[in-house]
Amino acid sequence: MENATAETRRARRVETAIVALAVIASIAALRAAQEFFIPVVVGIFLAYALRPIVSKLTDWRVPEAVAAALVMLALVGAIGGGAYAMRDQATSALADLPHAAHAVRMRVRELAGNGAPTPLAHVKAAAVELNKAANEVAGENPAPPAPPPSPGIVDRLTADGVNALGVLTTFGVALVITMFLLAAGNSFRRKLLRVGGNTLRERRITVEILDEIDIQVQRYLLVMLFTNVALGLVFWGIFAAFGLERAVLFAFCAAVLHAIPYLGIVMALIVIAVAAILQFSSVGAVVGILVAMSAASIAIGLFLQNWLQGRASQMNPVAVFLSVIFFGWLWGGWGLLLGAPLVAIVRTIASRIESLTPVAEFLSDDAHGPAAPAQAAGSSRTR
Repeated sequence: MENATAETRRARRVETAIVALAVIASIAALRAAQEFFIPVVVGIFLAYALRPIVSKLTDWRVPEAVAAALVMLALVGAIGGGAYAMRDQATSALADLPHAAHAVRMRVRELAGNGAPTPLAHVKAAAVELNKAANEVAGENPAPPAPPPSPGIVDRLTADGVNALGVLTTFGVALVITMFLLAAGNSFRRKLLRVGGNTLRERRITVEILDEIDIQVQRYLLVMLFTNVALGLVFWGIFAAFGLERAVLFAFCAAVLHAIPYLGIVMALIVIAVAAILQFSSVGAVVGILVAMSAASIAIGLFLQNWLQGRASQMNPVAVFLSVIFFGWLWGGWGLLLGAPLVAIVRTIASRIESLTPVAEFLSDDAHGPAAPAQAAGSSRTR
């Protein structure tokens, strides 16, 4: 009996080690091949979001390939139309960049006190003196190493331009993948059902997982679209009320940044703060804009969006925040956007598999738990 128990423990340790190695290898593969995985995931999510429209067109006896092409043309047209509508404000903003850079330099000079030592200069001087003291105690007097050359502003702007082109390329590839997925219809779903199991029970579990993923992703994208459009309109009203130039452009940028959970509103506040400081000489106007933005983001982006997302996906807010941080480290800006829906999919799959119940418990909201989706599966849990 004791030998059997020891063998069982040894087998569990080996199984745990294999799972840990598989997880680490998967994370390394996702990070190394992010140029492949990111457009695929974005394309899949876009296909989920646009599938109901294509299904409605097919109900009207429109061929599936034609319906997918019409939906994609409408999407590209909407994006192009929005960019064309804001071209004047974007062009004027780019034309004002030299003046804005000069204004920033003058503001930095004012904050520096026209050559007076700044707190940062005092900290650097203290660090130099501490380094000298450490060298004297050690009996050494080495020559200070030459500081490495820092990249210039031109190099940084060039790198940002290359990154922007990379984002456009990724989005273009994602649109192509979306087109093929929509045109394929339910063929991929049928293939998943065929490979999802040999028995009727296993295929039923696969159907439940796919249906739940459809619902989770579509609800998440719908809630995100609704709340960010509403927040963009509110931002537009705030900027127009305070007289901020290019209110439509800045409201659009702030709404897009807010799509990034938790971290997006911080970046939006920084962008608007810089724009307001360059335009207004009054500190009160800048503070007023930021306070109004914060109040709107708390009311709509925090309470309303979290309430709607909680009812839609029943996700644990801590798990969502950690997933955003993790996928942001894994895939950068794209990971910040895709982290929350990816974790919702993981939670859906884990709630249907008994061995992954602890994962579903951690990702689920305490008010709901993983039992709700698990009960839908009934006695068809995998063993």
